[in-house]
Amino acid sequence: PFCACFAKVEVDVETGKVRVTDIACAVDLGRAINPSLAEGQIIGSVSMGIGYALTEELIFSDDGRLLNASLLDYKVPVSLDLPEIKALIVESHEPSGPFGAKSVGEIAVDPIAPAIANAIYNATGVRMRELPITPEKIIKALQEKKA
Repeated sequence: PFCACFAKVEVDVETGKVRVTDIACAVDLGRAINPSLAEGQIIGSVSMGIGYALTEELIFSDDGRLLNASLLDYKVPVSLDLPEIKALIVESHEPSGPFGAKSVGEIAVDPIAPAIANAIYNATGVRMRELPITPEKIIKALQEKKA
């Protein structure tokens, strides 16, 4: 499968907080045998990608103990954290797939973090190259840019 993603963000340069305001993901999945299910797969993958890009991080102590082992501490986005996700199905014919279909599930996770990082660059002029892109990392990058 092939996939392209476009993201729009707002960045508070005083706090480093990023809010994804708009996101669209187009997936060439061959023939959409069940378009409604395929759209749901894309939306789920995009929401996973947003968490991967902005909030999800395993934190370990010096002795190797996981410090954020609960969902209170390991932040995954919930529906209130997400923008409206535009899932675009692009159909083509895949001769090796069943009924001309390709896969759809995980491919839409891949371009989300780069799209958000590029949107942050467009908004602030700083390149974020390490995930997750936390407010602390954005503030540090903005301070380094000033210096």
